[in-house]
Amino acid sequence: MRVHRLAAWITLPVAVTLAVTACDTGGTSRTADSGNGIAVTIGIAEPEHLVPTDTVENNGFQVISALYTPLVRFDNTGKPVLDQAAAKSITTTDNKVWTVHLKDGFTFHNGQKVTADSYIKAWNYGAYGPNAQIGTDFFNRIQGYDAMQLTGGGGKPKASQLSGLKKIDDLTIQITLSAPFPEWEKVLGYNVFYPLPDAAFAADGTLVQAFEDNPVGDGPFEIKGSWNHNQSIDVAAYPNYPLTRPKVDEIDFKIYQDLDTMYSDLQAGDLDVSPQIPSDKLASAHKDLGDRLKETPSSVFSYISVPTYDKAYQNVNVRKAISMAIDRQQIIDTIFQGSYTPATSWVSPVVEGARDDTCGDACRYDPAKAKQMYTDADGPHRISLFYNEDGGHKEWVDAVCNQLDQNLGVQCTGAPVLQLTDLRQQARAHTLDGPLRGAWAFDYPSIEDYLTPIYRTGAASNDSQYSSSAFDQTMDQADRAPDEATAIKEYQHAEDLLAQDMPSIPMWFKQNIYGYSTSMKNVDMDLYANVDVMTLQRK
Repeated sequence: MRVHRLAAWITLPVAVTLAVTACDTGGTSRTADSGNGIAVTIGIAEPEHLVPTDTVENNGFQVISALYTPLVRFDNTGKPVLDQAAAKSITTTDNKVWTVHLKDGFTFHNGQKVTADSYIKAWNYGAYGPNAQIGTDFFNRIQGYDAMQLTGGGGKPKASQLSGLKKIDDLTIQITLSAPFPEWEKVLGYNVFYPLPDAAFAADGTLVQAFEDNPVGDGPFEIKGSWNHNQSIDVAAYPNYPLTRPKVDEIDFKIYQDLDTMYSDLQAGDLDVSPQIPSDKLASAHKDLGDRLKETPSSVFSYISVPTYDKAYQNVNVRKAISMAIDRQQIIDTIFQGSYTPATSWVSPVVEGARDDTCGDACRYDPAKAKQMYTDADGPHRISLFYNEDGGHKEWVDAVCNQLDQNLGVQCTGAPVLQLTDLRQQARAHTLDGPLRGAWAFDYPSIEDYLTPIYRTGAASNDSQYSSSAFDQTMDQADRAPDEATAIKEYQHAEDLLAQDMPSIPMWFKQNIYGYSTSMKNVDMDLYANVDVMTLQRK
């Protein structure tokens, strides 16, 4: 699945509800050059990508979810809904063959009509192995995916199109999966399933090089100008959008290198929405912002991924000892002002099927037992804990290292990497020689989405390079279950295997903690840790 809705601030993966809002580099809200002048600025970090099938972190997702319309949205209970979505209906009789009927009236921002071909062509591009799209794994359930992948013998794949995709008519797509999968409607809500216009493709079927900096979508906002790297991405309301229109004319996503500068701009009135507050400012933020400091539920699960590919961490008792040496509650109380909940499982409590305490003793603070276990397992004397410097993680990473120093007798140091984009590249290459901070916001509300993308053998977000045939087989059984209830039970069995193998260390379940300027109202963030751009308003 998508590499974490890995945000620079949260590191996450991930189905989409409504979009995000932006900011401009000049200061507080300015008059938009197009529209009626209602512009909003929102802080983000530099995205890794803006191509839907290549966008698997939260900053890019926040931008493209304003530029495109998902096939599926979700209600507050996590159930798929088609209101304000691109699909008119999604049906199946056997969980293997699915029929998607598209709503009529959607056009891309260049005027081209959105049709079944717009989806099929985009999905074939994302699934084709030589295109090396990070989100390609999300197509692997569709019949014909394996034939589109490169083999060890070199040469081209056997096929360039998914055999399981069939155009019924201009507004109808038939999708045949390799095996039944009851959660497929939810998966279709993910951003890799957005359509692309003909203008995105060159004559040979590859993506036009300039498209990523000037993406053309079918959503409520269209890009204004182009991606100004490390500075801003501006979008304006699309006048021909067929569904509910946004309440602002322009969103300027202002790109920051650190949360402290973002928060300073918010206080100075030079930024309208800060989606996260620096941990060292949480204590004073209540006074600084008053009722403009908000907390809402989030699906974000924070964890530490441990490199099982590194000999120093291959003993499971080393990984469990590190977990038992961390006092999560103390860090939450002192650094996050008690706003988070210690994680004792690998699945966020906001999704159906989540359970408490699946981690058991390995997630209970027990420094004496941890020290003995670590010594017996001959754990490494030095630990580097990697994190992205642009995400505001230094304080809690240093706190974890201090605890490991004290409780395990090791020398632990935080290892900052300048930007999330750089950290993700190193994580995917498995070149890091120590644990890595991670966070996951679901791509769609399912227990499966906390397991497949992060822990299946070879999955795109499997930073630990964990590989377990027992886990993979249990996930296969869950995927083939005849109904969602049966599938959930099997996914729970797979999570129990994570408790045995400990490829990652659960840390905490996060809340959205954000602030906004005095000129804003109706500022909300969703379970994906995104600002809802459709309800956003100025006073």
